[in-house]
Amino acid sequence: MMKIELSDAQQGYKESFRHFADSYIVPYAQRHDAEERISEEVLDRLISAGYLGSMLPTSFGGMGLDMVTVGLLNEEIGRGCSAVRSLLTVHGMAALGILRFGTADMKAQWLPRMASGKAIGAFALSEPEAGSNAAGVKTTATRTAGGFLLNGCKRWITMGQIADLFILFAQLDGKPTAFLVEKANAEGLTVNKMNGFLGARGSMIAELQLNDVFVPESHLLGKEGIGVSHVALSCLDYGRYTVAWGCIGTAQASLEASLHFAKEREQFGQPIGSNQLIQKMITEMVVTVKSARLLCLQAGYLKDIGDPDSIMETWNAKYFASLAANQVSGHAVQIHGARGCHQDFPVERYFRDAKINEIIEGSSQMHEVMIANHALQAL
Repeated sequence: MMKIELSDAQQGYKESFRHFADSYIVPYAQRHDAEERISEEVLDRLISAGYLGSMLPTSFGGMGLDMVTVGLLNEEIGRGCSAVRSLLTVHGMAALGILRFGTADMKAQWLPRMASGKAIGAFALSEPEAGSNAAGVKTTATRTAGGFLLNGCKRWITMGQIADLFILFAQLDGKPTAFLVEKANAEGLTVNKMNGFLGARGSMIAELQLNDVFVPESHLLGKEGIGVSHVALSCLDYGRYTVAWGCIGTAQASLEASLHFAKEREQFGQPIGSNQLIQKMITEMVVTVKSARLLCLQAGYLKDIGDPDSIMETWNAKYFASLAANQVSGHAVQIHGARGCHQDFPVERYFRDAKINEIIEGSSQMHEVMIANHALQAL
């Protein structure tokens, strides 16, 4: 039977994650937004803490955390900075893709390096004309002596500017297939920075241009033709899960900022928190954050016990949590008034960051299609 409360170990981790975020993430969040990149100081702190290996087994140098605890980490890091949480997400997607579908040599070569932060991973699926239709990628892989030649364009690749390794998807004989592309050895790969995003601006998003990029036969990840049906869907499930927890972090940060402001800001001779309409918004924020967190806890619990329903519950959690982050951050801006519309106050950034999460790892509309179809079929 599922227990709602955290174990002592999980509670201890949560407190340490929160302290880490307050000490080393929050002070840099505005800088990440302004400079549109994650600072070296924060990246070094993440590496030192071992958080880049949070999702990997200890046998590869990872932390070996259960999925609920991984979620707690992403909530607290997301509370501090959505862009830093996005690093944890895509790096984890790449690492778990190798763990689940890679050969023994792939795992031995890459997973210890990814756990230690010596190699950063990214997930290269999206293209200018392929987003929700993942199987519609146009990047091609053609056979050549000893391997494959990749040609095409990938766009909106989170952490693409600093990634050392990409899980990249291409059509091989008309079948979506996954490959490992190592940037250092990828002649013909051009990485172009993409700036000017609405939110999560420090995510160091890039466009990848591939012009006859050679990939050796040994870098085929999984089998030919299972790139989307197995590799991508498995990685995206982890991505949705961690994004959902990150949404809770953004919502929690918005709530906490609003509570402090409602106590301190006075109008008509009293704190605005005594105004019943402000109290109504705060009530909605509290209940919405708690509801989203419970959905994420349920999804994490099901993942930890290996229940296949965890996949659908992750869809539910990501859908609700992303909507929750938008609602709660919107209320936060409203409560702050003019201050909520200025960059000197973090709720302005929370509001922009929240919108991104309704689009990444599956838009809210695609979630609605999946959730409704599942409900109709299950009846």
